[in-house]
Amino acid sequence: MDSVSQSFPLAAVAVDKDKSSQGALKWALDNVAARGQTLILIHVNTHALSRKLASSDSIRREILTPFRCFCTRKDIKVMDMILEGADVAKAVVEFIAQSGIDKLVVGASRGGFVRSFRNLDISANIYKTVPDFCTAYVISKGKPSSVKNAIRPAPAVSPLRIQLQKQANTDRPNQQEKKGDAAVATLRLSKETESIRSPLTRGTYAQTRQSDVDLMSGSDISFVSSGRRSTDQVFPPRISCLSDNLAHSFESRHSPRKSVGVNSAMNEFSYFSQGSFSSDASEYKEAEINRLTLELKQTMDLYNAACKEALLAKQKAMELHQSKMEGKQRLEKARLAEEAALVLVEKEKAKCKAALEAAEAAQRKAELEAHKRREVETKALKQSVDKNPSNSFVQADARYRRYKIEEIEEATEYFAPDRKVGEGGYGPVYKCYLDHTPVAVKVLRPDAAQGRSQFQHEVEILSCIRHPNMVLLLGACPEYGCLVYEYMANGSLEDRLFRRGNTPPIPWQYRFRIASEIATCLLFLHQTKPEPLVHRDLKPANILLNQNYTSKISDVGLARLLPPSVADQVTQYRMTTAAGTFCYIDPEYQQTGMLGTRSDIYSFGILLLQLITAKPPMGLTHLVERSIEMGTFPQVLDPSIQNWPIEEALRFAKLALNCAELRRKDRPDLGTVVLPELNWLRAFGEDNRPQFAVDDNLGASSSHDRVSVQDIRSGPLHQQSEYQISSQFSGSSIN
Repeated sequence: MDSVSQSFPLAAVAVDKDKSSQGALKWALDNVAARGQTLILIHVNTHALSRKLASSDSIRREILTPFRCFCTRKDIKVMDMILEGADVAKAVVEFIAQSGIDKLVVGASRGGFVRSFRNLDISANIYKTVPDFCTAYVISKGKPSSVKNAIRPAPAVSPLRIQLQKQANTDRPNQQEKKGDAAVATLRLSKETESIRSPLTRGTYAQTRQSDVDLMSGSDISFVSSGRRSTDQVFPPRISCLSDNLAHSFESRHSPRKSVGVNSAMNEFSYFSQGSFSSDASEYKEAEINRLTLELKQTMDLYNAACKEALLAKQKAMELHQSKMEGKQRLEKARLAEEAALVLVEKEKAKCKAALEAAEAAQRKAELEAHKRREVETKALKQSVDKNPSNSFVQADARYRRYKIEEIEEATEYFAPDRKVGEGGYGPVYKCYLDHTPVAVKVLRPDAAQGRSQFQHEVEILSCIRHPNMVLLLGACPEYGCLVYEYMANGSLEDRLFRRGNTPPIPWQYRFRIASEIATCLLFLHQTKPEPLVHRDLKPANILLNQNYTSKISDVGLARLLPPSVADQVTQYRMTTAAGTFCYIDPEYQQTGMLGTRSDIYSFGILLLQLITAKPPMGLTHLVERSIEMGTFPQVLDPSIQNWPIEEALRFAKLALNCAELRRKDRPDLGTVVLPELNWLRAFGEDNRPQFAVDDNLGASSSHDRVSVQDIRSGPLHQQSEYQISSQFSGSSIN
């Protein structure tokens, strides 16, 4: 029977009266069926059993006849199968399983809501439940939308295959029979109909009515047989087999010689005797045993493969478990090492803390001893002054050079207007030469309020303190209120920022350096021992620039010394009256009179904002904050400088805004926050200094003022500069 399966592969097409069936048949004729092969057309009639004959007749005439005609044109033989039942997919799948169909072509189900709700997707149900030996094709719009390939060969023996084989064997001798033989065969068919059963199913069979035989003898459809009862309780399925008589009738019309052969072939194709069916059943059993044996072998192969995969999975699980345990061990070792390191760190912290406490105790002890020594020296000095009052003038003279008024008048040409270089709240400033040295002479106005006290204050401070970024006091004429300073060629920072006298703008590299220099000197004043010194009037007008644009703080007449106890504990003490310049005074100091070292930080923040914007101080903090929020910060920078580094300038501006906070506690510390940041910006400017000749007014720094980038980055400049504090400078000398 293997030759039967190989010679006659069975192909079937499930058809209905919709367009998808037409597309499925066309695709099957082009891709599945071959010339001379028999194609099986399957249709399921869902009408009630009482209307079977009428439904079958109409089905043959209205549905199957167009498909048969189309197959005849393609030279393809056709066998019609009309199945009856309520479940279309179940009836088709049962027929495929019983007949051993190799290939099944189904059109994609399409329909309205009601049909979809009742039958769901018929093609999908057939596609899912079709036997595994059948290759199923679902055709949509002339192309396969789904293909389910067979995983095993179809049964070698089935009743339908045997019937088709016998029909093929009887077609050859029947081609030579006469037309009379066809009539005799037709009569024999009508007599034996009542005793013949269809070999296509195994179960309870129904007999075919004589009217069906008469109808088939006069039409293109040769045979209808009943099928096995379905498990459906309402519409039990029935199978009807239609022969290939339509194709042969087409041939008989064109060739009379073939009519007798066609009728005889029809009779042989349509019926089987009881004896032949028994032999076929035994052969079918043998084929089923062979198939089951093959399936058992395949199952054992799959079982062995599954065992191998399970063994491999177990080995992998063991390896993963081992690697996990190793990872846990490594993690535990790392945790222990981390704990040991933390213990060492804690020990080092304890040692460091003990060392710091010891150093602080030693420092406090040294300061206490120094304070006691100063008290002893002060008492001795007072006793000496009380015994000989002239000694006080000698001590005062020793701190600075005393100039006679005649020397100053001669040098300034009796205070000629063309010698005047500036005017301040203290009085006018004149440029002249004393001892062949250019100097600046500041003269106290007679009507200046508190001028004498400020004069004495400035003399006391400048004569005792030396710093590279503080104006050097050369001498004084105390009788007439004249102070002699070193001459600063470029005047005040305020004049240069606003370019008074049409002077060139200060490059941004110099501005970063000036900010660092002022912060260094300001920190030096705040760290003065034994009492911190607060400037109280820090502004661009009190910052002087020499010929190399090195900045120096001047006008310390309003500076105040804070008591050591106040400076160490609360860093502020109450002043009876606030002093300074409007827009630069610390708001808290102005409102409460509470003075501290951070009062200068506010003034310094306003000064920093003016350094990069060259704008007046009124409302400057709000303007810069608004520009940063709106993203227009480059527009507030000094327009006379075209090559601003925007990112670094923004960093500079944010630092300045932090310094200018209204609340004192919100301002950053000068030594730990402000000065390191400005030193970094100064080093950035030094690294980006232009390599070209500088204007005469912006000459390169002298060897005395030049500081390396490494020195800038290493720490506060006041710790590297040489400065002096007179041993006679004490809080008792300044009120």
